[in-house]
Amino acid sequence: MMQDPNQSYVTEFILLGFSFNPRTTPLLFSAFLMTYLLIILGNSFITILICLDSHLHTPMYFFIGILSMLDLGYTTTTVPQMLAHLASQKKTISFASCVAQMYIFLVLGITESWLFAMMSIDRYVAICHPLRYKVIMSPWLCGLMVIFCGLWGVISALIYTVFAMRLPYCGPNKINHFFCEVPAVLKLACADTSVNDWVDFILGFSVILIPLSLILVIYVNIFIAILRICSAQGRLKAFSTCASHITVVTMFCVPAMVMYMKPGSGASLEEDKKLALFYNVISAFLNPIIYSLRNKDVKRAFFKVVSWGRAPE
Repeated sequence: MMQDPNQSYVTEFILLGFSFNPRTTPLLFSAFLMTYLLIILGNSFITILICLDSHLHTPMYFFIGILSMLDLGYTTTTVPQMLAHLASQKKTISFASCVAQMYIFLVLGITESWLFAMMSIDRYVAICHPLRYKVIMSPWLCGLMVIFCGLWGVISALIYTVFAMRLPYCGPNKINHFFCEVPAVLKLACADTSVNDWVDFILGFSVILIPLSLILVIYVNIFIAILRICSAQGRLKAFSTCASHITVVTMFCVPAMVMYMKPGSGASLEEDKKLALFYNVISAFLNPIIYSLRNKDVKRAFFKVVSWGRAPE
C-alpha cells in the first residue's frame, strides 16, 4: 500500500478508559486501587512464602510462584496507568510507551497461558505417576519448562506488536480502552487490518488454543486415573487440586481467546474492555485465593514464617 509522504502521523494516543458517569470516578478509582493493592499483597505473599519455606520447594509451588510473579507484572503494566488517568484529566500515552506497554503485556500474558499448560503436566505426573513424580519433575525440567514459556511469550509478542505497529496511525488518536491492547489500537489504523486479523487468529492457535487443547487432553487422562483411585478421600483430594487449576485456566484463557481470536469488525468496544478487565485484573486478584490461600501447606508455611506457633491440622 502506498503511503502519502505528506500525511502526518500520531505521536501520542488518548486512552478513553471506561464509559462511566464522572460522578462515579472516585468510587471506581477506590475500587481499582484496593483491588490492585490486594493483588500485590496476595501474590507477593505467596511468592515470599514459597521462597522462605523449604516444604514449598516442590514443582507445583514453583509454578505457582512463577504464576504469582507473572500476575504482579501483568497488572502493574496496566493498572497504575489506569489509576493515574482516573485521577487526572490528562489521559495521554506516547506512541513509544504504547508500544512498550503492548509488548510487555503480551509477553507476560502469553507466557502465563503456556505456564497453565505446564502446570497441568505437573498435575498429571503427580496424580498418574506419583512414585516417579520427583524424578520426572526435576528442578532442571521445571526450569526448562518455564524458559520455554518465556521464550514463546517473547517471540509471539514480538510478532503481534510488529504487525500492529507497522501500520500507519494518522488520526484519530483516541483508543477506546484503558490500556494499549492490540485489538483496540488496530481500530485506529488508517490502513487495511485484514492481514492483522489473520495474524491474530493464527497466532491465537499457538498462544491460546494449543495450550488449552493440551490442558484438555491431559485432564481427560487425569480424570480417568482419578476414577481408578479406590479411596473416596483420595479421589476428592485429586479432584480438588484439578478444580483449582481448571477454574484459574478458565478465568484467564477463555476471555483472552474471545478477545484475540474474533474478527476485529465484529468486536464490541465495551465488551472488549470488560473481557480485558477480567483476564487482566480479576484473574490476578482471584488466583492467590483459588490456588494457594486456601491450601493447608500455605497456611502451615505462613504460621511457621511468622512464628505464630504450630499450625492447626
